[in-house]
Amino acid sequence: MEFNDSTVNCAANIIWTDAQGQSIRKVTHKIATLKLVRNDLREMFIEVSTEKTKPIKLKLSSIAVHKKFMNEGKASIMFNNEKCTLFISNAPPGNLLLFLKTVFIKISGEKAIDPAVMQKKIRAHMLSGVPTKFEEISPISNTDLLRTKKLLGVSKASVTTPSPQKNRKRKMEDDVQKLPAPKKLSTAFLGEESATLNEEQNEVFQSCLKGHNVFFTGSAGTGKSFMLKKIISALPPEGTVAVASTGVAACLIGGVTLHAFAGIGDGEASLKRCYELASRPVISQAWRKCKRLIIDEISMVDGEYFDKIEAVARYIRRNDKPFGGIQLILCGDFLQLPPVTKSIQRNQPLSSAREKRFCFQSDSWNNSIGMSYELKIVHRQKDEQFVKMLNLLRIGLVNEDITKRLLATSIQQIESNGILATQLCSHTNDANSINESCLQKLEAASKVFHAEDSDIGSVKQLDSQVPAPGRLELKIGAQVMLLKNVNVSNGLVNGARGIVIGFHATYPSGEDITYKMKIEESDKKCCLDYYNK
Repeated sequence: MEFNDSTVNCAANIIWTDAQGQSIRKVTHKIATLKLVRNDLREMFIEVSTEKTKPIKLKLSSIAVHKKFMNEGKASIMFNNEKCTLFISNAPPGNLLLFLKTVFIKISGEKAIDPAVMQKKIRAHMLSGVPTKFEEISPISNTDLLRTKKLLGVSKASVTTPSPQKNRKRKMEDDVQKLPAPKKLSTAFLGEESATLNEEQNEVFQSCLKGHNVFFTGSAGTGKSFMLKKIISALPPEGTVAVASTGVAACLIGGVTLHAFAGIGDGEASLKRCYELASRPVISQAWRKCKRLIIDEISMVDGEYFDKIEAVARYIRRNDKPFGGIQLILCGDFLQLPPVTKSIQRNQPLSSAREKRFCFQSDSWNNSIGMSYELKIVHRQKDEQFVKMLNLLRIGLVNEDITKRLLATSIQQIESNGILATQLCSHTNDANSINESCLQKLEAASKVFHAEDSDIGSVKQLDSQVPAPGRLELKIGAQVMLLKNVNVSNGLVNGARGIVIGFHATYPSGEDITYKMKIEESDKKCCLDYYNK
């Protein structure tokens, strides 16, 4: 392995306790460096150091690691022999994970030494009069990994293993299988530390770590999402805000939407009104705490909105620097989806519709972004000819060779059992229009299902968040798709395609089919009663 993960920067609190568990001493460092070191006797320590204070060394023996909140940059290590606990916070999640793995691997590889022999070594070292020297621990080697894997294969029970023990409670006879609690979508990427960055990706990565305002782009499959996750895991959680222009993209990076963070709505209001909206306590506090703003899918943010949030940042933070001194890390492909703007309403003059303008066309972009990168190496496809064709299509160039190759695929028969090929659209309105047109062409009688919401005040919120529509019209022969997992083992999963062959006779008109659901992060539970009209 090529990395050395024996150091991590974080906030550190050390608390010593007496035999009764009462706190007798506490040391707090807002900015500290944790380093794995060895002494002359090959004993391992965690060294907690700062710029102005004397380093504190804690011996790594008889420890317990608690890592439940590791993905938030938090962990704690209990030193049972020294009766103290090291609390780690605001550590880059990726670095903290590798640091704890290094601790585990190094401790697992240590050979047990007879206490009597160790006491003799310590006594001899003290009598020699030679001052104790400490050196940084060596990087993890393949030998260390093989030794640890072999150890884990024999037994996973260890007092130093930073993983929870298995539940040994007896199950009740009537115990039913419970669904696991929902987890953050962003936690999965912390296991990707083994994937190395190529040269162009590492250049972007280092530029972000140095505090530069960065924009990086690239075609599909060049690793933009991977880069964002890598960058987020390498930055301290405190002061780092990850947002995206859409809710789906925000979930993938474990963040929120840009509109939710900015707090100025859709940006249609005047700049003065935007100042007032952003001055609300919760919104203004978020702006002031933000040190690094990461925006994914920046291509879908229009220039006027970008200008307004830049002005809001300067106003709230009382800082005349671009974006109030916040570091910007932007990611997106301007050759994919355009900015999202409101469509022209009926009887609305053309001049009142906001012009579509990309972010890079705004004044704020030129004043804020100092470094731009393009990722060119495609990792998703290995066929160089196919990659070349995709890159030409990306910039709108379709030559005769590409036309022939694409038309040759039109004779492929992928329909089966009446299920037609899925047509992909870049906009929901286009997909809805095509679906409605195909449904109207069917000659069968339609069946309409309506949703009755018990909480009238949440109807609008449900319509925007629930994938199922409030009004569902079906016909025999209609193409349908599941929007949730029903029976995974039988293939009834989210996205599965099918065709309506009939309506079950056991559901006569007027009989309700009830499906209960709740809004995420809310205590309200709303009943959706679908009934046949």
